[in-house]
Amino acid sequence: MTVLTDSTANRNTDAPPIPLERLIKVELRKLVDTRAGFWLTASIALIAAIVMVVMLISARNHPEDLSFSAFFGSMNIPTGIILPIMAILLVTSEWSQRNGLTTFTMEPRRDRIILAKLGASLIAVVGAVLVALLLGAVGTAVAGLIYGDPAGSWSFTGANLVNSLVLQVFGVLLGFGFAALILNTPGAIVAYFALPSALSLLAGLVPAFGDHIGEWIDTARTNEAFMSSEWASPGEWARLLVSGAIWIGIPLGLGILRILRAEVK
Repeated sequence: MTVLTDSTANRNTDAPPIPLERLIKVELRKLVDTRAGFWLTASIALIAAIVMVVMLISARNHPEDLSFSAFFGSMNIPTGIILPIMAILLVTSEWSQRNGLTTFTMEPRRDRIILAKLGASLIAVVGAVLVALLLGAVGTAVAGLIYGDPAGSWSFTGANLVNSLVLQVFGVLLGFGFAALILNTPGAIVAYFALPSALSLLAGLVPAFGDHIGEWIDTARTNEAFMSSEWASPGEWARLLVSGAIWIGIPLGLGILRILRAEVK
């Protein structure tokens, strides 16, 4: 008589978890493994370099605008669009490309996969900011050599760096939350761009809404204070956190629950 044992089940549940650092490395590799991911990653440095060249040419009559903080701030604008899309692709690829079965078989603890994807997305943010710092320094040095003073000013504050990181992290978490909630690449991208924009439009069309509620939940307005070289006030931080709780916390919380419970096909 043949007896079936549950050794396989025990092996899956009792096996030590894969180290989180290894999972993060896997997710970082996924950022560049696909054709779309590779070109999105490469475009961060490419677009930043193009921005540098454009600034050097277009601002030749206004050399005072060619400072380190100006280069750095301008280079973070396109990456603020690309990074959330990369985060969306990282989350939805498990479901839209149907490789989730492999991922969740190798590591059945889905919460660890979510943490690894989130960690990889935040590391990508740091990498993009470092690229902006490096190319911003190159642009500043070139501007100083070409145009002379006042071009090439190295004026830069801690607020420049912190504000940039805050905005990039906010955008990535926003995209990550919509991706986790929708689990579909086109739907998540549309939601990321359309829903906050629709709210901004509503705030502009209805002044009573924009002047009271809009200043707390409209991400365009709560992010505005972090687009300068000045430190944000406590009130501005509070409005950013409130909008983040609504636009990031709710989708991300519901999305995590969906991922933990969704059937993998």
